[in-house]
Amino acid sequence: MKPYVVALSLASAVALFSGPAAADVDCRDLTIAELNWPSAGLAAWVDKLIMEAGYGCTVTLVEGDTNSAVASIAKDGKPEIVPEFWFESMSPALEEAVADKRVAFGAALLNEGGVQGWWMPKYILDANPGMTTVQQALQHPELFMPAEEGGKPAVFNCPEGWACRASTQNLFRALDAEAAGFALHDVKDAAALDESIIEAFENKEGWLGYYWAPTALLGNHPMVKLSFGVEFSKEEWDNCTIVPDCPNPKLNTYPVSAVYTLISGDFVDENPELMNYFNTRSWSNGTVSEVLAWMDEEEAGNEAGARHFLANYPDVWKAWLPEDIAEKVADTI
Repeated sequence: MKPYVVALSLASAVALFSGPAAADVDCRDLTIAELNWPSAGLAAWVDKLIMEAGYGCTVTLVEGDTNSAVASIAKDGKPEIVPEFWFESMSPALEEAVADKRVAFGAALLNEGGVQGWWMPKYILDANPGMTTVQQALQHPELFMPAEEGGKPAVFNCPEGWACRASTQNLFRALDAEAAGFALHDVKDAAALDESIIEAFENKEGWLGYYWAPTALLGNHPMVKLSFGVEFSKEEWDNCTIVPDCPNPKLNTYPVSAVYTLISGDFVDENPELMNYFNTRSWSNGTVSEVLAWMDEEEAGNEAGARHFLANYPDVWKAWLPEDIAEKVADTI
């Protein structure tokens, strides 16, 4: 898949201008994006705690979404770190910034990539064997819940500011889902998206819409990802699927996304020792899902989740760090 080839070459380029390890680290004003979905927020806090305890950095977390964070790092180099960037969100402005070495890629944060698409509860498939495509699901609006009482069956969309907002809108139109009796429902935030799925499971109703993995919710609520029945088209994706209000969207499918960390070029040049960390830091979907499930069960926030990860997964994070730095981090747990 082309995004993997490009992303991997960009990620490799980071090592070329990260240079040898430096004796001193100057990161007193480091900013890290705490994006508005659970795995990204968790990653931001893991980076913050490791940077502060291991390297003596002063870290400020900047809340935001993909669009705002990418626009900001491409234009101003701030925040210096965007921990979880899904590669299909690549914009022309970001491509230009990477080409100019104003923004670089670290190691793949999710070493298996991120999975996204339209999903429904597994119990709907169990009751309707063979319903494996989006088109087949759309033929049965009576099986799926509305977003509001008395409304049409819903296809649940992403929150504002997420890259998947436009793609879901365009695929909804390409499928002519409105004519099939469905309404596209734009959720307010990630919590509202999760709550709609939880409500469906509590009432044993059908749910249809955009979701992704890894997440805690999919671990606790078995869902199946539906096929769109077509191969992924990078050309259609770039030119229409992810373009808001594309005039003539065609059927497409979601790629398995390469998920990397974005880093400002100035940070790369000035902090070669820290780049050794960002060129190494990577975790599996299973690890992330386990931590997110713990956070969900304990009603814990991103900071608590990061501390839980550091306390319970030392074999994962110590591999990212020199031994002396890892000992400093361990001493703070």
